[in-house]
Amino acid sequence: MNAADVFATLDVELKPDPSRTVIRPFSFGYPQAFEADHPPRSQVVVDRILALDDTMRARMLDLLLTPMRERHRNVEQVLLRRYDEVRQDLSDGDFTNAERLLIGAYFSQEYAFESAALFNPSIVSLTDEEPSMPGAVRFVLSLRGIGEGHISSITFRTGEWGPGDRLVIDPPSAHGVPPRIERQDDGWVRLLCEDSQNASETVIFPVLPSQRQGIEDLRLVNFTDHDGVRSIIGTYTAFDGKDARQEILRGVDLRRVEMRPLTGAMTGYKGMALFPRRIGNQFVMLGRQDSENIWLLRSDDLYTWEIGAPIMAPKYPWEFVQLGNCGSPIEIDEGWLVFTHGVGMVRGYCIGACLLDKEDPSKVLARTASPLLFPSAEQRGGYVPNVTYSCGALIQDRRILLPYAIGDEFSAFAVGDVDDLLSVMTAC
Repeated sequence: MNAADVFATLDVELKPDPSRTVIRPFSFGYPQAFEADHPPRSQVVVDRILALDDTMRARMLDLLLTPMRERHRNVEQVLLRRYDEVRQDLSDGDFTNAERLLIGAYFSQEYAFESAALFNPSIVSLTDEEPSMPGAVRFVLSLRGIGEGHISSITFRTGEWGPGDRLVIDPPSAHGVPPRIERQDDGWVRLLCEDSQNASETVIFPVLPSQRQGIEDLRLVNFTDHDGVRSIIGTYTAFDGKDARQEILRGVDLRRVEMRPLTGAMTGYKGMALFPRRIGNQFVMLGRQDSENIWLLRSDDLYTWEIGAPIMAPKYPWEFVQLGNCGSPIEIDEGWLVFTHGVGMVRGYCIGACLLDKEDPSKVLARTASPLLFPSAEQRGGYVPNVTYSCGALIQDRRILLPYAIGDEFSAFAVGDVDDLLSVMTAC
């Protein structure tokens, strides 16, 4: 068997949908050269709102709320919450409910979070959800959505994968629901997603200065700590338009999520992915700290990463430029299975795999000499041509479900066997 024959693609694709929107904060100010000559622009806009007569305010609210209620649940609640967020920056006043709604609306925007792309999927099983058919598994899928301004957000889908490779993606809700944000004194935030009726409604968009240009490539893992407590954890790249850094989402059920920055010498880079359990009583991650090799990182503290070393370098032509991990390692009987991405000619991204030693994951036992998935003749186009990429896979009964992105534009799915994959690896 050749490496290219291990996986078969399924007839399921997830494509961007510009009709899915979320209400998110909107801020504005004067250019720096004009700031000193004006009062705060936010106050100027509020003063204009307050100058309206009651008839005009009522008319504007009707023009606002009638169409918005068709696309969003609890619109008034969202706008009043936004008013509460900006209230401290405004002059004192006793505002009516109508004025609060209008102020909230002027400081909000409707954002099509997946209008341009829906890609770089990651996947974990939902062990607390009962599948509809025997032998199947429920899962949650995270995806990177791109909207106006090339800003990346995280959105989710749920689904079920069962015998015969029957894959069903639950239809996404028509509603996108912003989380409530609780900012903490030491720089992290708690995202409260209780308003979402299912995972597809939750949209995690940039809320910290480090994320100004986007939250990229969430890599999910079902993590089990030494006390037996399980939680869904995801690492992602925060990008402010200039610098990238690694941050972490931690939420038992994606309803209450902690969003924290990672600190330490190893965290100012892309691609870090957490192992699903401690090894030798330490947290362990893979990463791409030098933008060329796969690194192994260890830490006693989940949020601080100071130590790491490269364990796997480019070797074959399809990975000559760069080699990195896709998602988190998956534990199988033979060791840690890691899907990798390699960059070769014309900046083409392909997907391969390697096997790490279970007790000492710095030891690479085997790797694929040829790519498993690569841009086909039909899939070379896209927002970014020649890219096949993934942020994680799922294994059930030695069968692999690998969601992957095509052209940084949309997502597809492939299935294969663990034994077939191991058979095409070359021992190291």
